[in-house]
Amino acid sequence: MNLGLSVVLKAAFPNIIPVSRPVLANQEIKDPNWLAGFVSGEGCFFISIFKSPSYKSGFAVKLKFSLTQHFRDEQLLKSLADYFGCGYHFSSSGYNYGEFRVEKLSDISDKIMPFFDKYPVLGVKSMDYADFKRVAELMENKVHLIAEGLDQIRQIKGGMNTGRKHS
Repeated sequence: MNLGLSVVLKAAFPNIIPVSRPVLANQEIKDPNWLAGFVSGEGCFFISIFKSPSYKSGFAVKLKFSLTQHFRDEQLLKSLADYFGCGYHFSSSGYNYGEFRVEKLSDISDKIMPFFDKYPVLGVKSMDYADFKRVAELMENKVHLIAEGLDQIRQIKGGMNTGRKHS
């Protein structure tokens, strides 16, 4: 959709002239329920486990909440940092998208999770959020620093996002 009509559609509908979507000047968040719904479709709750010599286990855990959109919605992504009072806008170099990210554990615990507890995401994303929240709580209790806790987080992570089995 963001790339325009396919060759097949152009051939099937030669008289259609695509109109580009306008860039909206005012993209501030006016309704928290709208934002929760938007995140239900476009947001990502992500857990990263990576090698780190700084930890006794040899691994570190990092949480990331993100929202990615086409670069024309840059103002919307930037407004999220003001709305949540945390996070930052990241522009991809050489690509046509941007991302709003929150990676600081205290911001996730103190700002992001209370928001989504009050204004829940829906659908399968709600299960990803529940898992994300479980891992945040494990991290707050320092469970990620021991082997058993790290294994528990790996198991939770493995069942999230694309790893989730749908019934």
